[in-house]
Amino acid sequence: MKTAFIGLGVMGFPMAGHLKAAGHDVAVYNRSPEKARRWSEKHGGPAFPTIAEAVAGAEVVLLCVGNDDDVRDVVAQVLPAMAEGGVIVDHTTTSAKVAREMAALAAACGRAFVDAPVSGGQAGAENGQLTIMAGGDEASYDRVLPVIEVYAKAVRRMGDVGAGQLTKMCNQIAIAGVVQGVAEALHFAKRAGLPTDDVLAAISKGSAQSWQMENRWPTMARGEFEFGFAVDWMRKDLGIALDEARSNGATLPGTALIDQFYAEVQAMGGNRWDTSSLVARLEK
Repeated sequence: MKTAFIGLGVMGFPMAGHLKAAGHDVAVYNRSPEKARRWSEKHGGPAFPTIAEAVAGAEVVLLCVGNDDDVRDVVAQVLPAMAEGGVIVDHTTTSAKVAREMAALAAACGRAFVDAPVSGGQAGAENGQLTIMAGGDEASYDRVLPVIEVYAKAVRRMGDVGAGQLTKMCNQIAIAGVVQGVAEALHFAKRAGLPTDDVLAAISKGSAQSWQMENRWPTMARGEFEFGFAVDWMRKDLGIALDEARSNGATLPGTALIDQFYAEVQAMGGNRWDTSSLVARLEK
């Protein structure tokens, strides 16, 4: 299938690479041309200096950019240039509101829009093991499913446009709570004089087990926080969830509190530390 991928950050770079390896015709664009050039050298697909050139004639255009405003800007350039009847798939984590706005714009131009945020981090993107939660009409979803399955271990349509983003908010709310719990347990173990490796071995095999505990406890114990999903990005995501909660009436006191804990980590200079750095504020 003729595709284009816009946004070659730590997630988009390997995701686009998987598409090329699977045999799709992939053109790329990135705001910083150097990344696009490196992708082209590594994977062999063409890189273009403008979005319009990259998406010309594309049946499916995939985005993985920064925030709501970035999506608005990119989609405005994509719609006139992509193939008539094509589908935009947005892997950016954004508000549900902007997803619905972009879907309306796409429909007015005879195109379709699917919001498809991802979970799994940089490692998931590199290994083709992402979880994708999608929102959009069934026909558009079915059309793009063979494309996005290339870099996913699980894909699920959650409902109409916006439902994918709402599901991603649930994901980030849950992760924030789990990471805070692991951070406090580790901090307590250290203050109690317990061997942290033994504590992990004991409690990670019972009901306290989680992906965060098994994959981040050892590095948290060593004060290592360089694993991809930055505090700045998590605060953006939690801000989106808290804004949505104010609209739908959900009560998220724990999420609001943990968001402020991440603000403290930012004040410590940890903007680019990964999300497990919550433990650092307990031990500062």
